Amino acid sequence: MTAHQFDVLIIGSGAAGLTAAINLADRFKVAVLAKGALSDGSTAWAQGGIAAVLEPGDTFDSHIEDTIIAGAGLNNRKTVEFVVENAPAAIERLAALGVPFNPGETERWHLTREGGHSHRRIVHVNDATGWAVQQALEKAANDHPNITLIPDMVAIDLITGRHGEVYSAMPNVHGVYAVSRKTGRVSSYIARATILSTGGAGRTYLYSTAPRGATGDGIAMAWRAGARVSNMEFNQFHPTCLYNLQVKNFLITEAVRGEGGHLKIPTTGERFMPRFDPRAELAPRDVVARAMDHEIKRLGLDFVHLDISHKPPEFVREHFPNIHAKLLELGIDITREPIPVVPAQHYTCGGVLTDLDARTDLPGLYAAGEVAQSGLHGANRLASNSLLECFVFGAAAARHITAHWDELPAPPAIRPWDESRVSDSDEEVVVQQCWREIRQFMWNFVGIVRTTKRLERAKHRIDLLRQEVADYYGHFRVAPDLIELRNLVEVADLIVRSALLRKESRGLHYTLDYPNLLPEAKDTILVP
Repeated sequence: MTAHQFDVLIIGSGAAGLTAAINLADRFKVAVLAKGALSDGSTAWAQGGIAAVLEPGDTFDSHIEDTIIAGAGLNNRKTVEFVVENAPAAIERLAALGVPFNPGETERWHLTREGGHSHRRIVHVNDATGWAVQQALEKAANDHPNITLIPDMVAIDLITGRHGEVYSAMPNVHGVYAVSRKTGRVSSYIARATILSTGGAGRTYLYSTAPRGATGDGIAMAWRAGARVSNMEFNQFHPTCLYNLQVKNFLITEAVRGEGGHLKIPTTGERFMPRFDPRAELAPRDVVARAMDHEIKRLGLDFVHLDISHKPPEFVREHFPNIHAKLLELGIDITREPIPVVPAQHYTCGGVLTDLDARTDLPGLYAAGEVAQSGLHGANRLASNSLLECFVFGAAAARHITAHWDELPAPPAIRPWDESRVSDSDEEVVVQQCWREIRQFMWNFVGIVRTTKRLERAKHRIDLLRQEVADYYGHFRVAPDLIELRNLVEVADLIVRSALLRKESRGLHYTLDYPNLLPEAKDTILVP
């Protein structure tokens, strides 16, 4: 087994990971591991934009309150203040890296508005902001001699004191074991500080807008290493995913509603959101997703319509060029007809518990972005706060590592990965079957609307699958699909356990058995 040594190891090559790398690289040797191509993560998929107070008349207090209202009061106010107040500077840094934000007619940038926001405060690059950000960050990272970008390396487990040649019970994290997609060989990547920026766990669900690799790897690895996780019951379902049997998981950005799109019953053309919330289509995502779920189930529909065809065609094409072009390929002209849409899992609001420096419970381990539960999102993420969180906490992790470098111990000698008692898999069908089972029962039993009975059924199935997967993992060589399956089982268990502990309906967790809100908002914290 090959051992690679760096100052700082970053697992994940999206906005949080690359931001941290760029901020560290002037002083440290940094490795960034991606489990696929560098651009395969969630960042590149983000359509809408980045929230920041940039409009005259808008205030930090307003952005803070919008975030806490959307989060159903579960947010950590200090975290929200920290992120919101650092947002304008983050936008400036991106602009300096060459992100071509859309200019305004008179103001510097065009600002759009999305659900839950009281002002126009979303900077964007048409409807493909994430892709533009990803390309700018990749270029900056690629151009820096101290950053090594390593694609196609699938992280298996964090390296801690128990992996040392001399066993230690100390919880310090010293890097990660990872397997190459190309060679199948396991290597150790050893560092004084490790940053998890692995994204969320959307692929735990049957329908998700998340990329294929969003299997909760960082959350599962941190949990197995001994870190606490928090608020895993809060999975955001994006209201508007394209309903198409050929093209799955194509997101229709929130900004379509922000710019005047209406949700309608396909059979009658009736707008239904005003019946559920006075903000109608601009209500927070949890409200809109539950309303859509209600109407789809009430009327036996496969989908509802999102219609922006009442706007001038040139307006629609200018604001949503990528969506317009993509749907035109599928025979849908959004300037003339509505878009069939359904809710789909979109964002993991819970994750590895972190502080304002992006530190986890484990010395030497940091987490930033969707993998973390920083206190920003509470019970429901406000639209376009997600990329913002990546930039702010990626920079925060880099800042803390730099300031406290001398306090981080040098890694000990690490044992090589042991494959002496395993063989090559001869039943790949087992992995695929377990994967499908998890996603199906999580969608049916742990979705937008829940009951205790459904959650208990899901827990029973998870317990059975956990035994099967552990037995399989113990007998066969690691492979990417098996690693992801192991993590999916772990994360599904964390979600269900957290959901069973919450005896109320708050934000994204809506249960028919406990429909009311408790007077005090408390985080769900699981301890290994």
